[in-house]
Amino acid sequence: MTDEVTFKLPKGDQAYPVLEGSVGPEVIDIRKLYGQTGMFTYDPGFTSTASCQSAITYIDGEKGILLHRGYPIDQLAENSSFMEVAYLLLHGELPARKELETFSYTISRHTMVHEQMLTFFRGFRRDAHPMAIMCGAVGALSAFYHDSTDITDPEQRMIASHRLIAKMPTLVAMAHKYSVGQPFLYPDNSLSYTGNFLRMTFGVPAEPYVVNPIIENAMRRIFILHADHEQNASTSTVRLAGSSGANPFACIAAGIACLWGPAHGGANEAALNMLREIGKPENIPQYIARAKDKNDPFRLMGFGHRVYKNFDPRAKVMKATADEVLKELGKSDPVLDVAKELERIALSDEYFIEKKLYPNVDFYSGVILNAIGFPTDMFTALFALARTVGWVAQWNEMISDPEQKIGRPRQLYVGAPQRDYIPVEKR
Repeated sequence: MTDEVTFKLPKGDQAYPVLEGSVGPEVIDIRKLYGQTGMFTYDPGFTSTASCQSAITYIDGEKGILLHRGYPIDQLAENSSFMEVAYLLLHGELPARKELETFSYTISRHTMVHEQMLTFFRGFRRDAHPMAIMCGAVGALSAFYHDSTDITDPEQRMIASHRLIAKMPTLVAMAHKYSVGQPFLYPDNSLSYTGNFLRMTFGVPAEPYVVNPIIENAMRRIFILHADHEQNASTSTVRLAGSSGANPFACIAAGIACLWGPAHGGANEAALNMLREIGKPENIPQYIARAKDKNDPFRLMGFGHRVYKNFDPRAKVMKATADEVLKELGKSDPVLDVAKELERIALSDEYFIEKKLYPNVDFYSGVILNAIGFPTDMFTALFALARTVGWVAQWNEMISDPEQKIGRPRQLYVGAPQRDYIPVEKR
């Protein structure tokens, strides 16, 4: 606590502590507000409300900064493996070599899923959306792994965390294989986390699969860039579900369900569809004019962000990665041509500059995933795969917090006041 702030309220002046974090804005601690005044605060969308304290991820939206445990996201994307970032998010520090080897080995021991899960998958229609499958499959893990659902046991919590991180690539690859009618591939633990996922997704039993290092590096970056993003909608959902004492598999399934929304995890799919709709660079001016028209429902997807009021630091890495992938694959993608020209025009247009509508991570990630060969409906499942690391880190932090209570937002009620029941024949 650094100070107090006093509010003049109908029932008298009240002083509340001001709390100071290691970086970022100070916050007013209003936990006693209702008990002292009988009043709530009103903050739809929680735009000015801190729901928890956390030491995992920090975002400065005005400056375009994203830090994981203090480390800038661009440095991690450039230099770290995904396992190294996963360890960092879970444990708070970058691992020493022996710690990283042990952690990577531990994760690799959990990559297989129970054989009965194959039968579970066959209960879905072949054309089921991968996210529908993931919601069910991840929630079902709690039916197979009873020995890691006691949230009061730190060892069981960590085992569950390792299982979720390890099994998510296997489940996402299975969702893809099921949709295209190909057999599932068992994990190959001699490969890296991303290499193993690529093989399970695109390999076939009849021939060896050679992992392309450029594609593997692109997926490594994508996974790192999506690993955690502070208290976003899906992370808040995981924390809220966890606050009730729900098992970890159910909490992550809840996060997957929230991520499915087009305003959250589905944004890269929407951005790619928009670029395809525009079609050619010469069509861009008319679409920009439509985006400025308040009476036109068209919106430029992949621009702007709820938190970032500057350039999304993840987008810079994605843009360079898109160039590398398309060069390696020998593709001249018209979608990327549209994306680059749209970015150039938008960043020089006063309308977008004034509203601070900069390209975000979704703007280029869809282009990359499409070029690699992922169907559009797999994009959000890939997001879920990467974000699982952040979800379990946030969940563990929440469970370990002695001040954590079950989430229970209040409301501003605007319905009918109390009234007496009228029998149907008198209405």
